[in-house]
Amino acid sequence: MQRAKLSLVNIGFLFIAGFVATMAFDFWGQVVSPGIGWANLSPEGLAQSLLSSLGLPSNAFLGFFVHFYIVGLIAYPLGWFLIFQPIWIKVLGPAHIFVASAIYGFGLWVFAIGGVTTFAGLPPFLNFVGITWVALIGHVLYGIVFVAVLNPILRRHP
Repeated sequence: MQRAKLSLVNIGFLFIAGFVATMAFDFWGQVVSPGIGWANLSPEGLAQSLLSSLGLPSNAFLGFFVHFYIVGLIAYPLGWFLIFQPIWIKVLGPAHIFVASAIYGFGLWVFAIGGVTTFAGLPPFLNFVGITWVALIGHVLYGIVFVAVLNPILRRHP
């Protein structure tokens, strides 16, 4: 597997993969998890807390906007494409991309639930309550779905 270049077309592919992965994350955290009696994720609440801690306007719309568009469609996809995947390929080669995608999702969880929560004035890892573990599964799912959607597209359109 050769590393794809960042082009306007590939940015569109990143958005598509980010969209599908964010939908999987939200479906898991807001439908499946509460449906089986586990916690209900509300990542827009974390985004609202972060905006407030930065002294920026904060409401439900902005929380959803930051979670869905800024994070799910832009930041996390670019993090994979520009940082994590190139390092993975340079160190371990193109093999085991499924494992890489799960590790990337785990890293997103550490960043979001370990770091962003603290920066937003919340306890690190939200004191390891039920939502913490639902978020872990959700972030790993995001990473796996994102790469599972993106890689076949990039193979056809290098």
